[in-house]
Amino acid sequence: MFRLPLLGLAEIAWRWSFGLATAAGLLFSIREYLASLPVTAGEMLLLRTRQPVLILQALARIFQGSAPRATTALVVLMLALSLAWIVLASLGRTATLKTLVEHFHGSRGRVPLTSLLALNSLRAATFLAAIVGVVGAILAARAASPPDDPSPGSVLLIFWMLTMLVGLACLLLNWYLSLAAIFVVNDGASTFEALAAATDLCRSRPGSLVAAVIWFGVAHTGMFVVASSTAALPLGFAAVLPGSMVFGGLLLVTMLYLAAVDFLYVGRLAAYVFMIKPPSVIPSDIQTLRTEN
Repeated sequence: MFRLPLLGLAEIAWRWSFGLATAAGLLFSIREYLASLPVTAGEMLLLRTRQPVLILQALARIFQGSAPRATTALVVLMLALSLAWIVLASLGRTATLKTLVEHFHGSRGRVPLTSLLALNSLRAATFLAAIVGVVGAILAARAASPPDDPSPGSVLLIFWMLTMLVGLACLLLNWYLSLAAIFVVNDGASTFEALAAATDLCRSRPGSLVAAVIWFGVAHTGMFVVASSTAALPLGFAAVLPGSMVFGGLLLVTMLYLAAVDFLYVGRLAAYVFMIKPPSVIPSDIQTLRTEN
């Protein structure tokens, strides 16, 4: 993380570029969707009354019958963003992992980009499956509370339990597929060979993997606590500072936090690369740290 800071900057570059593209796509889609809604003179009159009941009535008339168009636009946008993320994540991960592998194990052969595309496609499918799972949790929780015998407590308990299970499964699969990508770059493995190699690493070195996850998780939690505490400063001056300054302060804290998280992720990837096969000759920067300590 500290000896190769350009890796962290590279991770920030491809992640943030996708984030900006996603935000721009969402804003453009919302703008075009709102522009497609017909607004009559009577509805404009109701909106200008500043009466909450009349405004809600006008909004209900404006949005009536527009749900299919919004759903179609959302599906198209999600598919386009998923494809863009698969390609961008494959290229970005190739660049960062190749540098890490060369740093620890020396130069390697050609990286099969198709294998990374397949792994990232599985990651995208996992995320979409998690969304379907959350929808299923909502339907299951709703079925547990019939109209003739409502039970809000049971609905909330079932929903949160199912959502937590879906989220945990999604996180584990995403972590496993991310680990498999290392073997694609390190060994030039195919998709299924990389998955098998990741399984072997989990069986041979479970303690090291758990330790890396825990320690980097602790660091991530510490950064979140620091960022949350720092974000309270501009919020505390919200009554005396302009809204733009408060928003700018929150945005700056958020960006610094996200940048630090990306650097941590690169450090965790470096730990996984080192676990695959510790180099016989320790890199000079690690040897220097050992000597200094």
